[in-house]
Amino acid sequence: MRRAIGLDIGGTKIAGGVVDESGALLAEITERTPEESDGDAVAPILFDIVERLRAEHGDVSAVGVGAAGIVEWPEGRMVWAPNNAYQDWPVREQLEKATGLPAVVDNDANVAALAEARLGERRDRELVLITVGTGIGGGLVLGGQIYRGPTGRGAELGHIILNPDGPVCGCGNHGCFEAYASGTALTRMGREAAADDPQGLIARLGAEQGEVTGQTVTAAAGQGDAVAVQLFERLGRWLGVGIASLANIFELEAVAVGGGLVETGDLLLEPARRAAREFAYATQARLTVPIRPATFGSDAGMVGAALLALDETDVTVTQ
Repeated sequence: MRRAIGLDIGGTKIAGGVVDESGALLAEITERTPEESDGDAVAPILFDIVERLRAEHGDVSAVGVGAAGIVEWPEGRMVWAPNNAYQDWPVREQLEKATGLPAVVDNDANVAALAEARLGERRDRELVLITVGTGIGGGLVLGGQIYRGPTGRGAELGHIILNPDGPVCGCGNHGCFEAYASGTALTRMGREAAADDPQGLIARLGAEQGEVTGQTVTAAAGQGDAVAVQLFERLGRWLGVGIASLANIFELEAVAVGGGLVETGDLLLEPARRAAREFAYATQARLTVPIRPATFGSDAGMVGAALLALDETDVTVTQ
């Protein structure tokens, strides 16, 4: 089988792995994202990871990168990122020059969606992946191919507008999907709940931790706190509203939900499923889209980036 290196550039870590055509992860290296997080600081780390992985797997034929933010396709230039400092960074050009390997660069949610559609539970050709973490990322696979628009700027699913009079999103707009159904939204709701009930479990756990975060609410819900469980009901309902909006536009075979918050399982997904059914269009004529946890978890970016690299390059490696 052909093999490629997949690189996943995140806000806190950079992961690289060797992946074969079946999606098997054969080796992995993880490094911290530097505080500067611009192209000049991140590029040497990418080169080092590739060099170390090739030392053990010299038959890799390409490099793929998934990174949060807007990626100009197919040029592989990182235009802008919400949680990193790079702008107009020619990642593909630099990687190809430094490694001598063909490279592709795409949005991290796009490549994660490709992995999910290609190798996930059902091998769906029409699929949306929603990643629920600090923000909301989204990848759209139609006809088995990533939909990214003509220049790579499409499918910003986390920024569909659910309520124009809603809270401010990190992007600067109001009432985005991300502002209602992300880890940041859970933190906001948790702090509001702690202010309303300073003696409640959320407030007390937050005082012990130094501040109330989404993890505080998750911990309180794990202890059966009624207020925290109710906050997850609200968060999951908004997640389901956003999913219903997407499912009403596209005829999807499945919606996969990934990201850190999906580890809470049915605490998040059950209210999302109920809301998605409630707001689904023409249920007498259309099937309600199934919502399931993503298969690949934190490896999805590496696996998807490597698969995309193998798809987009014509290099044949002699085994």
